[in-house]
Amino acid sequence: MSTQGKVAIGGVAIGLLLLIWLPFWAVLLIVFGVPAIAYLTLDPSQRSRLKRVSRKQIGR
Repeated sequence: MSTQGKVAIGGVAIGLLLLIWLPFWAVLLIVFGVPAIAYLTLDPSQRSRLKRVSRKQIGR
């Protein structure tokens, strides 16, 4: 199994545990807040590279 697959399974398991232990609004705050904060901590050059890679531009 690839590393990304392991991370995905671990994320789902942690999400289910949080859903059981925390109220729904707190789980949503964690699920959407952590990636948003991580994105905002990137440099502008890293953000542009991330956008370029996520769009999967062909020919560059």
